[in-house]
Amino acid sequence: MTATTTPSTTTPTTPAPVTGERADLLIALEKQRHFLRFTTRGLTDEQAGLRTCASELCLGGLVKHVSTVERLWAEFIVQGPSAMPDFSAMTEADFARRADEFRLLPGETLAGVLAAYAEVARRTDELVATLPDLDATQPLPKAPWFEADAEWSARRVLLHVIAETAQHAGHADIIRESLDGAKSMG
Repeated sequence: MTATTTPSTTTPTTPAPVTGERADLLIALEKQRHFLRFTTRGLTDEQAGLRTCASELCLGGLVKHVSTVERLWAEFIVQGPSAMPDFSAMTEADFARRADEFRLLPGETLAGVLAAYAEVARRTDELVATLPDLDATQPLPKAPWFEADAEWSARRVLLHVIAETAQHAGHADIIRESLDGAKSMG
């Protein structure tokens, strides 16, 4: 018996390439993600969990933190402030749990946090490519560091994520140089 095939009645569609402002935002974000990930090259899990300076930060923890921040802000774009905690009502226990975001905890691996970060990045990139409107706004969550009753557009949120990623990539560069002399640039 010979197997026969019938032509498909639907043709799979390839998403249109991201262009213009959205492409610029994604390129800028990916550049900062790259610098953050690059600081972890060749490290063991133990090295990724080391504090190398006065800061509480370690490289694995920074990747975890930036991944969490990017995920929460992407959810904020879609869901609004309900995607984030009410920072003004956080307890000491809440802040202690949040501090674990900056550490590579027992059982966590550098490969695991990098894989989780890659998945967050993929979802964010998909969101940016498919958002109906970068001007759509959401009210900011309650936090002592946000202006009261302010709203941010999806564009402003993405710019914030880029800035936060860049800031932490700089922190990571200092931590890595303190660890073994390796630098991201230069």
